Amino acid sequence: MKRNMFASVAVSTLFLFGSQAVLAQQDRDRAQQDRDRTSGFYMGLGTGFGSLENDRDEVSDFIGSGASDFSIDDDDNVWRGFVGYNFNQYLAVEGFYSDLGEVTLRGSEDGANSSIRSSAYGASVLGKLPIGPYVEAFAKVGAAKWDADVRGNLGDEGRTLRSQDGFDPVYGVGMQVNLNAFLIRAEYERYDFDSDYKIDAFTASVGWRF
Repeated sequence: MKRNMFASVAVSTLFLFGSQAVLAQQDRDRAQQDRDRTSGFYMGLGTGFGSLENDRDEVSDFIGSGASDFSIDDDDNVWRGFVGYNFNQYLAVEGFYSDLGEVTLRGSEDGANSSIRSSAYGASVLGKLPIGPYVEAFAKVGAAKWDADVRGNLGDEGRTLRSQDGFDPVYGVGMQVNLNAFLIRAEYERYDFDSDYKIDAFTASVGWRF
């Protein structure tokens, strides 16, 4: 009887310590995975809205319209995709593509409308600052190859409006929440296409860390 009781206690004790050891190992494994993800690849996709930072005269110079009697409607969605690499918890590089939506120019005459549709792709360097175990702030600077495609007219059908393209700076700031392999990000970016045409983009993204 005593031997059976001793055996039961021994088995229960071994099971308890074994379970604790397994749980402790799982915690160590999760912690190691989180440390491992401070370096490595990540990717994400986001959407938001854009805002044009220029007045009518500047936009008119940008597209060569020769007119200023139009209103600007820049209420459009933007979206972006990105792929990056974390060197450590403080530094990363990132490639991106951004569809910056469409700006509509509404002329004073019926049917005198034009649109400017913009997109950009490029690369940025991110400096990151960890805030607690899950949150980090970041600032980034880079360069983008951009294209602004102009369609329509502003009342002078004989005047060809200029589409534009170039290679110029892009910079921004944001916050990111890292939930194991997942990431959630909110950020602001300035696309400095031209002194006469600058777009601010505010986006929220979700992604995956490998």
